Amino acid sequence: MAPQEAYKPPPPSSESMKAVRFHGKNDLRYEDIPVPKIRKGQVKLRPAWVGICGSDLHEYLGGPNLCPTTPHPITGETVPLTFGHEFSGVIEEVGEGVTDYEPGDRVCVQPIIYDGTCGPCLEGLHNCCWSNGFVGLSGWGGGLSEHVVVPTSTLYRLPDNVPLEIGALIEPLAVGWHAVKASPFKRGDAVLILGGGPIGISVILALKAKGAEKIIVSEVSRRRRDFAKKFGAHYVLDPTKEDVVKRCRELCEKQGVHVVYDCAGVQAGLDTAVHAVRARGTIVNIAIWEKACSIIPNDLTFKERKYMGVATYQIGDFQEVLDAISSGSMKPQEMITQKIQLTEVEEKGFKALIHDKDNQVKILVEVGGGS
Repeated sequence: MAPQEAYKPPPPSSESMKAVRFHGKNDLRYEDIPVPKIRKGQVKLRPAWVGICGSDLHEYLGGPNLCPTTPHPITGETVPLTFGHEFSGVIEEVGEGVTDYEPGDRVCVQPIIYDGTCGPCLEGLHNCCWSNGFVGLSGWGGGLSEHVVVPTSTLYRLPDNVPLEIGALIEPLAVGWHAVKASPFKRGDAVLILGGGPIGISVILALKAKGAEKIIVSEVSRRRRDFAKKFGAHYVLDPTKEDVVKRCRELCEKQGVHVVYDCAGVQAGLDTAVHAVRARGTIVNIAIWEKACSIIPNDLTFKERKYMGVATYQIGDFQEVLDAISSGSMKPQEMITQKIQLTEVEEKGFKALIHDKDNQVKILVEVGGGS
């Protein structure tokens, strides 16, 4: 993947297009903005399907937080910004020097923006870039628009047997895939997943693809427990009615699980994780926490437990997810619980995730549609 430091935001044109833009807390607007022009090394896409992410929802309810209010160090942009970082699309036009893609190619977009020059980037850890951002959150347009221009470094071609709507799931699936890949999980290990939302389900699917045989999920919502079971969890626990630590030990030779994946980001879950994991086990934090938490280091030290964080995904994770879906070892189709139109994003998308979240896994927005 080529470094992104040479990328320049596309200049606007005199033509206009429709887009869903974030202006601030509880302020989403379906409006006309200029169509971006293409430059050297870039491609112009017509987004096909776009997923609404929990990060988008958090920005809407309490932001801007991730979306910059002062110029982003790479994009130079501030709110208002076009939303949509989980998306697939069809290439409409290629810029000068682009030889590996052509109009009509079906792709998904890996939205991380990175400078390519900082320490983490030089080590290949673009997800840990000191100045990182995301297409659809930090600038460079977003999937919730009729057209978007991105550098070729963001693109992954969809296999022939992977439809465009599944292409919009690759981003959240890659989060779960990266978490499992970065963790010490190996076939035969028992695991506990805290939280049965979209990322928890992505972790289940990644673990199943990698041969996990004992997946335990802790989730408060009955509907989400049903989803977790449907997607392959072997044991599903209600932490309001069951002692999760006790059950994990009962299910795991009285030792506890080898790995905990925290997709919830709440204090009660962290307390459970520390005691549900066995000696020399690992707690993997995937969640984005909304408030500070506490942990007693002695609970880790005396059992030589480890606590680690994982951030989004690295170069290569998208391709591995695409390969897993294409081969049939990962089947995410039923994650899609609702499809809506670009004009319905706030009412049937964001508000549905606020008021009916237990019945939703992934809401997809049809922009260009297609298969």
